[in-house]
Amino acid sequence: MKPTYVGLVGDVGGTNARFALVDDQGRIRNPKTYPAGDYPTLIEVAEAYLETTAGRRRPPAAVLAVAGPVVEGEIEFTNLDWQVSEAELIGAFELHEARLINDFAAQALAAPVLSGDDLRVIGPELKGAEDAPVVVLGAGTGFGVSLLVRTPRGDLPVSSEGGHAAFAPYDGVEAAIWASLRRTHGRVSIERVLSGPGLYALYRGLAEVHGAQPIHTDEKAVLKAGEEDGDPLAEETLDRFCEILGSVAGDIALTCGARGGVYVSGGIAPRMADRLASGGFRRRFEDKGRLSDYCREIPTCLILHPYAALVGAARALAQMEGARR
Repeated sequence: MKPTYVGLVGDVGGTNARFALVDDQGRIRNPKTYPAGDYPTLIEVAEAYLETTAGRRRPPAAVLAVAGPVVEGEIEFTNLDWQVSEAELIGAFELHEARLINDFAAQALAAPVLSGDDLRVIGPELKGAEDAPVVVLGAGTGFGVSLLVRTPRGDLPVSSEGGHAAFAPYDGVEAAIWASLRRTHGRVSIERVLSGPGLYALYRGLAEVHGAQPIHTDEKAVLKAGEEDGDPLAEETLDRFCEILGSVAGDIALTCGARGGVYVSGGIAPRMADRLASGGFRRRFEDKGRLSDYCREIPTCLILHPYAALVGAARALAQMEGARR
């Protein structure tokens, strides 16, 4: 018997577009990943997915997690030359309902239902404060941040553009990197340092600090050189990246009162999981002066689930269905 599909879910970022179908039992089926840059519009890549999976049995609803701010049901992607609205999705696929949500809002919805091999604890094993807010953040093409508010009526994701908050240097080395980035970009946001391009900017900045000549040409080469090849400058770059991520995560935890926990996601962090767990991230996360004791009680985890945003989009789909009943 063929499954009945109740919805299309997606996770569309600056690099990849991931889609899946949700069946009438709430299970995610047929996840597939497409290079976003190979398609001129989101509708065309979604159509390619549906054509090869659902065929004529099109689902009646869709929830797509997208990389950027959703304003009045419309998204203009931050790191991709795409624009789409919920109304366009409804018209293109003859849906009853469509919803666009921020990709990290979807990650936040997923966080409380992940467990086991889908998570890796960073730092001490801690139990977060029950019903306290949760934060999910992470670096990929950009830097995403979202808050999850736990309420008696269900979990409420709160989207943000926290990745575009200002980057605060921790020491003289980071101040020098900040100064270099400021000469190039003017204002220096967190995303200028904690992202794929930011990782490479950090590598070049450290080379400048040390009076060295950078030999790698992009962030993928730096990541490989630091994780696999024992390149000292690349290793220092990755260590510094993890430390800065810890500082930023602690700052955001303080800002949001995220005593329920901080979850690290995104495309970069899982590739340096051991380095994240080695101590620098957690040390900087807790190093908050008079509020250090507050941060020491907050658990931190790395999300390893490959389709966490799809899990969150499926939860949003279930909430949408529940509201219709």
